[in-house]
Amino acid sequence: MNRILVAGLLAVSAAAHAQVPAQPGVQLYGLIDLSVEHLSHVGPARDSLTRVPSLGSSLPSRWGIRGSEDLGGGQRAVFTLESGFAPDSGASNQGGRLFGRQAWVGLSGGWGTLMLGRQYSMYYLSMQDAGILGPNLYGLGSLDPYIPTARFDNTVGYIGRFSGITLGAAYSLGRDVAAAPGGTNCAGENAADSQACRAASVMLKYDQAAWGVAAAWDRQRGGTGASAGLTSSALSDTRKNINAYVKFHGIKLAGGLVRRDNEGGVPGLRRSDLSYVEAAWQLTPSLSLEGQVARLDYKDSASEATLVSLRTTYALSKRTVLYATAGHINNDGSLGVSASGGQPGGAPAAGGTQTGVALGMRHAF
Repeated sequence: MNRILVAGLLAVSAAAHAQVPAQPGVQLYGLIDLSVEHLSHVGPARDSLTRVPSLGSSLPSRWGIRGSEDLGGGQRAVFTLESGFAPDSGASNQGGRLFGRQAWVGLSGGWGTLMLGRQYSMYYLSMQDAGILGPNLYGLGSLDPYIPTARFDNTVGYIGRFSGITLGAAYSLGRDVAAAPGGTNCAGENAADSQACRAASVMLKYDQAAWGVAAAWDRQRGGTGASAGLTSSALSDTRKNINAYVKFHGIKLAGGLVRRDNEGGVPGLRRSDLSYVEAAWQLTPSLSLEGQVARLDYKDSASEATLVSLRTTYALSKRTVLYATAGHINNDGSLGVSASGGQPGGAPAAGGTQTGVALGMRHAF
């Protein structure tokens, strides 16, 4: 009797699996990155702060699903759904969105990839190959939080790669519907104002095995409730970026410049240059050392900030690493920028200095 029952269950299971088609080309992926950070000189009282940052330490924590289907003739249907989360609490980032990092579907072929949905600005993508510290806790995101969060809602995007040349363009009909730290917080499409919350970006890159150069342009229109002072569609925030890198004998050197013109900014803080140089040295197959010097300089103003950052990473395996990172920032004028981009609430007083250190672990799957 037991053998008959077991045989019946196996038959039912086999039939059920036979009715579920396979899903080739679908991949679940992600990473979890956590650290313990200590900051000095927080606020006017110059307190110290120890915390577990929620917005990322060496890389932002995320999980996602991506896949493709062969349509024949060299064409494929492609998609990506990617969710950012705060591993210290389990909460969703990007304003509480389910798929706040990416949510798009598209077509891909030898001519490139056309994407519809929430996706990265070409400004963000233009900095990927030259970036070394990237969205590290003490990186460029501390001086300009838009850099690691540059994404558009309601977007038509295109990327094409042709013999070392990469072309990209994105146009949003209404960006950043949900508010998020570092986001641009605009209300989306508006029938009464065709230019409200519109955004556009373009990119041109050239890469070889040992070097590369990239340039990008990014513009955001204002609208009701938008951040950065962009309270009207007549106001815009424009960034122009150029960067380059070279690799030799286990060493990578990189640098770049971001020119920003924010028409909605505080008078005296509307035009700025963000310049940076970076270096990485692969000491052993498991151990690397990275560093960065970055400077934010507001034109026609005494306000400026200089950030020096270091990080060492030790790989326990291909998917798991330990790291230590540190940063020191010096503010002048009216600026009180924190060394840490880990989460709000750790800034020093205007004109103050600050040092941060963090120890962490990252696991990819």
